[in-house]
Amino acid sequence: MRIGELARRAGVSTRALRYYEQQGLITARRSANGYREYGETDLRLVSEIRSLLAVGFTLDDARPFVACLRAGHESGGACPESVAVYQRKLAEIDDEIRALLSRRAEVAAQLATTCPGCTLRRVGEQ
Repeated sequence: MRIGELARRAGVSTRALRYYEQQGLITARRSANGYREYGETDLRLVSEIRSLLAVGFTLDDARPFVACLRAGHESGGACPESVAVYQRKLAEIDDEIRALLSRRAEVAAQLATTCPGCTLRRVGEQ
C-alpha cells in the first residue's frame, strides 16, 4: 500500500509516517517509480506506536516494542526490553502521582489557612 493508504488506515498523517521512517521506526520499500510502499506489518507497527504515544510514551520508548514486533512476536510488549520500558514508565507515573498528591496537600493546607470555613470539593462535586 502507498503512504496515503497507510496514513488513512492507521489514522495518522503522511507527515507522521515520514517522521517515523526518518526515526527508523518503520521502513518503506520503494517501487520502481520511487513511491513508498508499505505492508500490513507496517500498519501493525504504526498502530503500536500510536497506542504507546497515546498513553504518554515517547518515540524512543516505542523502539523496543517495534523491534519486538519485527522479531515476530504477537505483542510488542512480549520482549524483556519492552517490559523494562513498561516498568520504567510506571515508576515515572508513580513519581508524578506522588508529586501531585504532595502539591494537592500543600494547596489544601493553604486553603485551610486562608479560608478556615471553606470546604474542599472533590472532582465532580458541586
